[in-house]
Amino acid sequence: MANLKITLVRGLVNSKPVQRDTVRTLGLHRIGATVVRDDSPANRGLVHAVRHLVTVEEVD
Repeated sequence: MANLKITLVRGLVNSKPVQRDTVRTLGLHRIGATVVRDDSPANRGLVHAVRHLVTVEEVD
């Protein structure tokens, strides 16, 4: 099963509270922070909701 490497590249200053909560749910706390998550439909949905704030790579 593949994993997703998610990196926060934009700040959360002018983002909506729902988007801030989504970024925190992914485990990201500051710009440049990176987490590795399972490639599941739930995680894909979270990433899709904040796709303008993060970059995503597939890793094995």
